Amino acid sequence: MDIVAALFVEGINQRSVAGPSTRFDLTGVMFSLQASGELPVHLDPHLVVFVRCPPDDPGSGTLEAEFLDAAGNEVARNAQPVSVQPGKFGRLLVKAELTWESYGTIEAHVKLTGGNP
Repeated sequence: MDIVAALFVEGINQRSVAGPSTRFDLTGVMFSLQASGELPVHLDPHLVVFVRCPPDDPGSGTLEAEFLDAAGNEVARNAQPVSVQPGKFGRLLVKAELTWESYGTIEAHVKLTGGNP
């Protein structure tokens, strides 16, 4: 399986259209966010991850998301099973609970494990 895209969003809706085909309506896509209020700052962003499963892949694995501060220290982690029908696309939602004790950057690092090597 491959990660097609991983985006922080405020909202996601799914709808079917002719074909059959599926559409995802994303709202509030963000690449950065200004902290508001006094420290510590608490956020629980939603990271939506779209994955593709080739026809010859078993379609199962694990999605791992690490949230690292500017020094490379892990501040949050999420691991969840992934199951996508071979030849299809799928989506997963990762919700992290992040706290900033001082101003700085936290980055999400996402990878898939398992499936075909």
